[in-house]
Amino acid sequence: MKAMVFAAGLGKRMMPLTKHTPKPMLRAGGKPLIEYHIERLSEAGITELVINVAYLGEKIKHFCGDGSRWGVSIAYSEESRPLETGGGLSRALPLLGAEPFVVINSDIWTDYPLQQLRALPLRAAALGHLVLVPNPSHNRGGDYSMDEDGFLSLPRGGADAGVRHTFSGISLIRPEMIQNYPRRREVFRMVEMLNYYLPRRRLTAEVFTGTWRDIGSPERLAALEKDIG
Repeated sequence: MKAMVFAAGLGKRMMPLTKHTPKPMLRAGGKPLIEYHIERLSEAGITELVINVAYLGEKIKHFCGDGSRWGVSIAYSEESRPLETGGGLSRALPLLGAEPFVVINSDIWTDYPLQQLRALPLRAAALGHLVLVPNPSHNRGGDYSMDEDGFLSLPRGGADAGVRHTFSGISLIRPEMIQNYPRRREVFRMVEMLNYYLPRRRLTAEVFTGTWRDIGSPERLAALEKDIG
């Protein structure tokens, strides 16, 4: 199985830390954030990685190299400008092959057992499977709900809103999700594609209650460093 690691963002919310350092290379506990993902993917037996790079991408490539020191192989999907998550996936498709692959954001911290996704049999009708987490303080309203059959759904309004969760940035998807998306273009966000397939009941989900953090601000990075440094 292959995995796509998103690493091409500009990291605007992390300024000034990202003025000279790409966000995936910011350090916590003595290591760049992206290294934790590479290690955990390797431990899960997911050893063919694709990393997209744009802003300060040469620094990521210089650090990660071919991946051999972690027991993985790394291919790079290069973007002359950040293409957002959907555009990045579309650009990387030739490197990702024809089988389902894992997708993970490089700016999260988690102990989610990635081997679960490696072993997960996607339902025949499903184009993807999302890992959801309890809502953090910066996203109290949540992103999605799950219906009684385990399919992803948009939260309803009012008293019938149901339980809402936050998308963790971890998923397992079939390449057909991108290939068959009718609004596919050079630059677009993955959430747009998810919201297209969601009412068509093509996405399943699970809720993970272990350790998960979105490292989306200097303050959150400092808090993580305090906890693990």
